[in-house]
Amino acid sequence: MEAVDATRAFVRDVKRVVVKVGTAVVTRADGRLALGRLGSLCEQIHELNTQGYEVILVTSGAVGVGRQRLRYRRLLNSSFADLQKPQVELDGKACAAVGQNGLMALYDTLFSQLDVTSAQLLVTDNDFRDPDFRRQLNETVKSLLSLKVVPIFNENDAVSTRKAPYEDSSGIFWDNDSLAALLALELKADLLVLLSDVDGLYSGPPSDPHSELIHTYIKERHEGAITFGDKSRVGRGRIGTLFHRDASKWAPRGEVSARDMAVAARESSRRLQAMSSQERSKILLDVADALEASEKLIIAENDADVAEAQQAGYEKSLISRLALKPGKVSSLANSIRVLANMEEPVGRVLKRTELSEGLILEKLSSPLGVLLIIFESRPDALVQIASLAIRSGNGLLLKGGKEARRSNAILHKIITSAIPKNVGERLIGLVTSREEIPELLKLDDVIDLVIPRGSNNLVSQIKASTKIPVLGHADGICHVYVDKSANMDMAKQIVLDAKTDYPAACNAMETLLVHKDLVQTGGVNELIVELQTKGVTIFGGPRASSLLNIPEARSLHDEYSSLACTVEIVDDVKAAVDHIHQHGSAHTDCIITEDHEVAEIFLRLVDSAAVFHNASTRFCDGFRFGLGAEVGISTSRIHARGPVGVEGLLTTRWLARGSGQVVNGDKGIVYTHKDLNLQA
Repeated sequence: MEAVDATRAFVRDVKRVVVKVGTAVVTRADGRLALGRLGSLCEQIHELNTQGYEVILVTSGAVGVGRQRLRYRRLLNSSFADLQKPQVELDGKACAAVGQNGLMALYDTLFSQLDVTSAQLLVTDNDFRDPDFRRQLNETVKSLLSLKVVPIFNENDAVSTRKAPYEDSSGIFWDNDSLAALLALELKADLLVLLSDVDGLYSGPPSDPHSELIHTYIKERHEGAITFGDKSRVGRGRIGTLFHRDASKWAPRGEVSARDMAVAARESSRRLQAMSSQERSKILLDVADALEASEKLIIAENDADVAEAQQAGYEKSLISRLALKPGKVSSLANSIRVLANMEEPVGRVLKRTELSEGLILEKLSSPLGVLLIIFESRPDALVQIASLAIRSGNGLLLKGGKEARRSNAILHKIITSAIPKNVGERLIGLVTSREEIPELLKLDDVIDLVIPRGSNNLVSQIKASTKIPVLGHADGICHVYVDKSANMDMAKQIVLDAKTDYPAACNAMETLLVHKDLVQTGGVNELIVELQTKGVTIFGGPRASSLLNIPEARSLHDEYSSLACTVEIVDDVKAAVDHIHQHGSAHTDCIITEDHEVAEIFLRLVDSAAVFHNASTRFCDGFRFGLGAEVGISTSRIHARGPVGVEGLLTTRWLARGSGQVVNGDKGIVYTHKDLNLQA
């Protein structure tokens, strides 16, 4: 937080900004002008101008634009015979002379559309050797900025006598990057922004998967580790590295990089796996005791989070998920004790096979490795996930929502303090900065599984941002279908529980499907009245809204996460199944019926992670399933589906015990492939 606060304070003090844009901002890959990017850049500079900032632009691109135009001109003026000859590269200075004119004309046109005036200033390396030039430069720029004019600088490549970049150590500047830095110093700018083709400064080549993005450059830490590589072609950076003379004061003491956290979690997990089952169980029991002993402290921190969220105007559904209700800490501690007393999940022999006489193969359960869990506004999720990681022998990195930062911090501290020193508290890392998530999602060599718990946007964004396997569900659109043969008293109880027990939960009912015959018998109205009595807002599908005169739902694929639901009428069980497949999310769906044949059709055909007969969708939960806890509910069809407990965090490996066998082209070996008892 110190670094974030210091950075915000620094940005507030900024008045004069130098922005340097590279050739690939100005031009496309084919050399033509990138009108969309330039237009966006001009709009952003205009916005800064209106906010009172003084913006100075340093632009590249003239040579590239000129080269494109001169190639076209040469093509028009060439005969067919000329085109058969080897083409001589165009003179760069001629390209610069032609391109500068077109580039500035475009800037002038774009800025004029925004009612902004721009000015062109061309400079050369030798100009800066003249004190009078530098003095006049300052006066001119000061005058332009006072009139809200945007000065646009470029090196005058057409007449510059400077040698190629980095070949002449006597030069004052070598390219537009160094020109921008020189101008920032000369014109006393508060901030210099260099757009680049990478996200910022890395600890090594950006293409190297082991290289890490340096968010804040600290001279004392990074100066000796930086090397300069090839010149970049493009300039479209998105994240960036901050350089500041006081950066060393902002850096948290003992700051650990994303990779370091992941590697430490893996090393600690291997030490955890080496422990006996009883020792791992004792860690969990100690965690449970520590949570109960610190209940007052946990609730106090959680109350502070809830109060801040309410003051910030967060939605009620989020605040509901954020709050640790009375008895929740004890409930979490008890679920951890259930986990501790479970049968040992790691190292279980799942299959034993005699491959050949004296050669035995075993298939064993094994931890996945390191898990990255990203979750929103659910501090209880941190406890469940951490306890499952310990039970399954996995390392863990946790990133919770900022709205639960106090709750997450105290829970993490309590849990890790109960982990013995010979394992190490870095078994479970807490990621506190949102900026670290992109880095973590790149670490497919040290993180084995990502589990996002949160909104559809969160899950979709993470899936699109990483090569690491992702386990989770994007939506929780759960259906309850009330068949014509349903016991209506039972139906009312189940429907009310599925919707109102915890409306913000992903296993809460969002759509109520009702057989068409219940419209005639009045059953639909009874169910709607029961829901409305409990404060539920009712919306209708196309058929229900017409027949029952209720407001039509904006979508049949809507996760309300609140006291609201959609009601729709269907012809029969097969129509209900079709509706669920078309509009559901393959999470949890339920049928209420006394007709067992109809129930079996529903249970067999609905392709969801959990399908129930005469039971509330709210039962789809790791603790209620007897898993002890869950890291989330998966709608994926690979690896784990439904509530993911310990087993969902395990994979398998093979052990073979032989007595000198060799393959040798399979000569002289007789394969028996005989199944053996699991006990040796």
